[in-house]
Amino acid sequence: MHPVRRPPDETSSADPVVGWRARRLRQAGLSAHLADALAGDRAYDLHAILGLVDRGCPAELAVRILAPLVHAPPC
Repeated sequence: MHPVRRPPDETSSADPVVGWRARRLRQAGLSAHLADALAGDRAYDLHAILGLVDRGCPAELAVRILAPLVHAPPC
């Protein structure tokens, strides 16, 4: 049995998960640059972004809505 051959990944990462995330984000409508940047950032919930896009939210807006709070003030 021969292994399944896939086209080379567009991302420069050797991590297959990052490559998969980048492809999914591009398929959802994000620019290649933004998809590649977010693919390696696990602070972004990929499934939540895709869920918003599936419900009609523009991809870039979905990313802004779900952007992690970097400097959240203490409660």
